[in-house]
Order: sequence, then structure tokens, then C-alpha cells
Amino acid sequence: MATLNVLRRDGVEPSVTNMELFFDLVYVFAVTQLSHTLVEHLDARTAVEVLVLFAGVWWAWNYTAWATNYVDPDRLPVRVLLAVLMLLSLVMSASIPDAFGDRALAFAGAFVAMQLLRAGFMVWALRGSPMGRNYLQLGIWSAFASVFWIAGAIVDDSDARLALWAVAVLVDYGAPSIAYALPKLGRTPMSAWRLSPGHLAERCQLVVIIALGESLLINGQGFAEIDRTAATVAAFVLAFLGTVALWWLYFARHAEAALDRVARAADPARLGRGGYAYGHAVMVAGIIVVAVGDEVVLHHPTGHVDAAMTLTVIGGVVLYFAGMVLFTLATEGLDRQERIATVVAFAGLVVVAAIAHWLTPLLLVGLTNVVLFGLVGYAAFHARGSVTGAEVETAAG
Repeated sequence: MATLNVLRRDGVEPSVTNMELFFDLVYVFAVTQLSHTLVEHLDARTAVEVLVLFAGVWWAWNYTAWATNYVDPDRLPVRVLLAVLMLLSLVMSASIPDAFGDRALAFAGAFVAMQLLRAGFMVWALRGSPMGRNYLQLGIWSAFASVFWIAGAIVDDSDARLALWAVAVLVDYGAPSIAYALPKLGRTPMSAWRLSPGHLAERCQLVVIIALGESLLINGQGFAEIDRTAATVAAFVLAFLGTVALWWLYFARHAEAALDRVARAADPARLGRGGYAYGHAVMVAGIIVVAVGDEVVLHHPTGHVDAAMTLTVIGGVVLYFAGMVLFTLATEGLDRQERIATVVAFAGLVVVAAIAHWLTPLLLVGLTNVVLFGLVGYAAFHARGSVTGAEVETAAG
């Protein structure tokens, strides 16, 4: 069948291709645009708007990552598709700073075009198979959400635009949770989606690296532009250490362990949806907010800590923790001891937030890093204990 020419080979664990890595580069720009938009207008309204925009950006990337689980990016039609999606992603990303202004239609139009084009291609590529039916129902739900995206872009009132786009996000994110249910067509439960977990895990690990890289880029660029004082050097070093801690928490233990659990699961797609589609969205959002907080502190390392600084510095870490918890719970990897440690870490952040008004910006970041590295240390200790226990059981057996 001609359709098989663009599909991954059955029975072979797919690897991430150079074309997929090339595609992901556009999202470096997207993350930069989101963080800079929030930094330049650090208020509650902009935070909500950036959250909605991030939700769209993440869903565009996420659906593409899932699609390349099934189609082969080394095939010419798929490469052309990804190139077109890259161009649309670039338009969408370039429109982010003024998406709630004059470029609303550019942002929404590019996003909608991506969602419908990708779904249509997948229906064609997988036609005659159960997966083709799955993508047909996904495409119908994407078309339904598109009504709200385009309607929001057309209206002149910014409040109405925000409300309509928020509804669009709820539709897009809610559709998988109800198995893309449609009248007459029924549901497509996650068990009906074939998944190669190694490929999806690697894609998500790479996008976490992209977000962490943007955090380093913001820190380095900011440090290059300001006067070198003891306070700015300290802020620069603390921001770097915080980024290292975020990397360590994810990659030193949970990234590979979760992959092993998903690969052995009876329904890997269900775990993949919760852990990778949703959990990683919250993690990446947290990294972006942390980067914003680092930039704010870098430019104002001394003096008064206001609410915006507290919310970005601590709120970003809380978001990251929440994403990690969702990721590990969804992939069935958070044991009792780790849950207790996570609760203690959350409590530590709450205490730091409560006393933030009496702290300097540097001390705020420093205490937040203490909580982060405390959890890193516990995770390393816990992982070593788990390995030792497994070795004892193996020897006894």
C-alpha cells in the first residue's frame, strides 16, 4: 500500500531523526518569545495571556512529537510536512509578543493551520487502519477548538479574546481526556493508540533541554549586558546553580526510570499522555517562569523583594515540582518516601515565600536553591538505596 511508504517500520523502536531535531529549533525561539514577553510586562494579566499562548505552543509541539511516533521523518512527504509545520511554528512564535494585539490572527491562524494540516496528513498516511480513525476524531476535535481560536483572533475586545482562547485551550487539552469522543464515532481510548515510548520520551527530554538552555541563555545574555558587581556575579552564579538543580532532578533519576515503566506498561499511551503530554507541559512552563525570575533578580539583585519577584522565583520552581509530580505519578514512579520528600520541599518553598518580604533578592534565590539541592540530594540518596535493595533481592534470589 502506498500509505506504508511514510510510516515507521513495525517492530523497530523509532529513533529521533535529524529532521525532528531541526524542527525543535523553532521552539527555542518560541520559548525565548514567551519568556521575554513575560519579563517585559510582568503583571497578572500578561502572565495569564502568556499561559494561554504557551498552552497553544506546547500543544502544537506535542501533537507533532506524537505524529512522528508513527510517520517516518526521513520520508520525503513527512519531511515536507515538518518543514511546513516549522514555517507555521515560526510565524506563530514571531507573533507571540503582540498576539493579544495586532498579530492575533497570525498567531491563531498559524496554530490552527498546523493542527488541521497535521491531522489531515495523518488521516491520509494511516487511512484504512484503526490509527487513521483515531486521527480523524482528533482532527474533528482540533477543528472544533479552531473555531474558538479564530473567533478570539477576530474579536477586537482583548477580554473576549482571552476568554475565547481559554475555551480553545480547554477543548484542545480536554479532548484526549475524554478519548476524542464523538456522536456515532464513539471514543478512541488511549489503549487504541500505538506508542513507541522511547521515541516520545527522548523528544520530551530534548524539549526540557531546550527550555533549560533558554534559561542559561537568558542568564548569560543578561550578565553580559550589566555591570559586574559582587551582587550581579552572585545572582548570575545562583541562577546557574538553580538551572543545574532543575536538570539534576529530572535527568539524574526520573527521566530514564519513567521510560522503563512506560515501556513495560500494559497501556503505554495512557501513561505517555499523562506523563509526557501533560506533565512535561507543566515542567517546561515552570522552567520558563524560573528563567524570568532569574532575569529579574539579575537586574535587581539587591533591595526589596516584591510580589512579582516572589511569584516568578518561587512560583516557577513550584510549577516545575508540580510537573515532576504529575510526570512521576502518571508514569507510576513516585513511591511513599519520595512523596513525603516532595511535600517537605513544597513546604520549604511555602516558608521561603512567606518570609520573602523580609529577604533580599539574592537571599530569596539562595534559599530557593537550598530547597532544590536538598531535594536533589535526597533523590540521589533514595536512588542509591533503591539500587542497593534491588541488588540484595537479586543476590537472595
